[in-house]
Amino acid sequence: MNYFKVLLATLTLSSSFFLMAKSASAQAAYGSYIGVGASYGATENNNDEGEQVGGFIGARYKFLKAPISLRVQTLIGEGTAIVPTVSYDFPLNWQTDAYLGAGVSIPTGESLSPIGDETSFAIQPGVDFMIPNSNTVLFGNAIVAFDGYEQGNNTAFSLQGGVGLQF
Repeated sequence: MNYFKVLLATLTLSSSFFLMAKSASAQAAYGSYIGVGASYGATENNNDEGEQVGGFIGARYKFLKAPISLRVQTLIGEGTAIVPTVSYDFPLNWQTDAYLGAGVSIPTGESLSPIGDETSFAIQPGVDFMIPNSNTVLFGNAIVAFDGYEQGNNTAFSLQGGVGLQF
């Protein structure tokens, strides 16, 4: 099977659907939200430090006419990190978007955060689910911070899940 042809057909069909969609049924900032949840830093640096459970605050601003969102998450554990990203959103159905974001992980103190202790490039795959007939969003993602630890230059990995309110 020629994967290039499948990808081209998928992109063509997706762009056709996107161009035919009507925005009249959308709210002013449909899909934008702010929320809270739990975070799990799943990796350690060379000193066996880093694996931790914490919380996070997450926000998404969805552009109305483009499949692009601005996202920011503040991960709070032993230390704190801010992770701003720009994501490309893939609509799966009317309530669900999968996305892939790219940005930077910025630790804010001396202690290890759930995503390491070194400023680094980060990618963020995830899913947003808007609960029908409500302003509630369930969302989850992973963050991979390349060279996320000062000692050892290891990649840091964290998982997040939470609930938010649309605005």
